[in-house]
Amino acid sequence: MAEDNKRNSLKEFFKMGEVAGYFFRKKDPSRPSNFNLKAMHTINKISILMFLVCMVILFVRYVL
Repeated sequence: MAEDNKRNSLKEFFKMGEVAGYFFRKKDPSRPSNFNLKAMHTINKISILMFLVCMVILFVRYVL
């Protein structure tokens, strides 16, 4: 039963693989593309970057 309820480690909590994959993926020609979809992805990227910058600022303020 202990194997079923694995505890999440701090390393797993701060995995950035999916975020990096979102920013650095290759263009897929089979994926549909229109202005609304491009705008949505651009806004998502901006919001993720703003969130990460704010987390760094909060961390620096907390530590210093």
